[in-house]
This record gives sequence, C-alpha cells and structure tokens, in this order.
Amino acid sequence: MILDLTDDTVLHELWTVQRLAYAVEAELIGFDGIPPLRESLEDLGACGETFLGLYDEEGLVGAVSYQLDGSTVDICRLVVHPRAFRRGVASKLLDALPDGPQTVSTGSKNEPALALYRKRGFVEIGERVVGPGVSITDLAREPL
Repeated sequence: MILDLTDDTVLHELWTVQRLAYAVEAELIGFDGIPPLRESLEDLGACGETFLGLYDEEGLVGAVSYQLDGSTVDICRLVVHPRAFRRGVASKLLDALPDGPQTVSTGSKNEPALALYRKRGFVEIGERVVGPGVSITDLAREPL
C-alpha cells in the first residue's frame, strides 16, 4: 500500500519505524550518523520518495521507499520495526516494488541487510567510505 505522507498519523508512524530500524543498523555498523536518524518529520514528509508500507494488527511494521531513474528502481530506504524482524516483512516490501532493474545501498557491516539483498539476487557493485571506519556497499539487480 502506498503511504500518504500528507497524513500526519501515517507520517509519524513511518518516522517512528524508521528511527527504530535505523537505530538497529547504527548499532550493527558502529555509526550513528545515518542521515534518516537525524531527519525531522518535515524532512521525511518532503523527501520526494514514494513509500510502500505494510501493516499488522499493531500498526506499521515496515516500509520501502524508492525513486525511479528511468527504468531503474532506486531503493532509498527499507525499514522494518524491530518487533517484526525475521517475519518476511522486508521481502514482502521488496516484492511490491515496480518491475525493472533495482539499486540499493546499505552499511557494509550490516550483514543481515547484505544477506537479504544477496538472497534476492543483488550483487555488490561498489563500496564507498563515508566516514572513519564506515563504508556503504552499493548493490544492483537486473529484473528476474
């Protein structure tokens, strides 16, 4: 389901899940300077990305955002509420993305995310240093 970020309730739910998810990644990679952790509600609402969300009985459990670059789906964010880890939420969200080649980036020390992307056919295409001891791995996948 597409998330309507003009709805204050939806925006706040997304912001909360995002902060919880990126706090876990920050711990995994040893770096708390992940930009979405510092993002305000207003910044999130104005980011220009399309968000798809998944709900359960307790509320929003995860979201994926993307932008289209021609036919390529550039995955900007993939966040899952920690209470829903290992329940297939990330895979369901990735399955809901538009067809086409896909790109994504994640912390190079974020082994759970890297394993998920590799399992789904992504291959590493590069790595960028973004701070002392911190790097980002870029991945891509062609359509199935």
